[in-house]
Amino acid sequence: MRLTKISRRTFIASALLATPCVVLADARLIEPTWLKIRHQKVGSESANRFVHFSDLHHKGDRDYLQSVVDKINSFTPDFVCFTGDIIEDQKYLHEALEILSGIKAPMFGVPGNHDYWSRVSFEPIHKCFNATGGAWLLDTHRKIAGGRINLIGVTCKRINQELPPLDPPVKNILLMHYPAWVKNLGDQTFDLMLAGHSHGGQVRIPFYGSLIVPFGVDEYDMGMFETKSGPLYVNSGIGYILNYNFRFNCRPEITVFEI
Repeated sequence: MRLTKISRRTFIASALLATPCVVLADARLIEPTWLKIRHQKVGSESANRFVHFSDLHHKGDRDYLQSVVDKINSFTPDFVCFTGDIIEDQKYLHEALEILSGIKAPMFGVPGNHDYWSRVSFEPIHKCFNATGGAWLLDTHRKIAGGRINLIGVTCKRINQELPPLDPPVKNILLMHYPAWVKNLGDQTFDLMLAGHSHGGQVRIPFYGSLIVPFGVDEYDMGMFETKSGPLYVNSGIGYILNYNFRFNCRPEITVFEI
């Protein structure tokens, strides 16, 4: 068989032409459901393991959401934290809660902007989270892990709102939807703060970062940040916003914490 030799220029030109197609295929067909597991350790001790996930934006993909729940359960966490946006359309709420009810650990969560915008009743959400042994935390708190952790959930509805009380002798963890809300916490400090909302920008350019993020994010687009109120972790989310079903260099994630 005779091999055809191609020039270096032809090879480079072909590679450049193919690159956009590869990027688009990755962004549309691979990354949107290619779940990433991140591990974070907070403090020198690791008495408790929990999972953080965010921004489901469930739109009817049962198999994908079930795979997320199965992965969460595989880590046998002591508890699970969710930081908002179960759905965008109320017609998907029942299905989302049915699948989430399979989480085999106390699940605690706070609402996101789309949970409000969808105008769903929070009552079935309360029931689902309570049935796992957890709670839907609307500006309230729970002592968990044998009293070693004070878990606080805020709705982020009013600037300068009074927070549930901190308990300095134990670990204080704050759940909120908007990462930039950290700037409204005054002189209060937490052992850990968890947020979502940003989706990591969904498209991240190597060596640059996210192209665009929604309101309420500011510089806190993805990952761990040190702030005056303590460490803040921003989860890149599970789903996608509206019909923008693509991700590039920004896989959906769940985060496993040791604290």
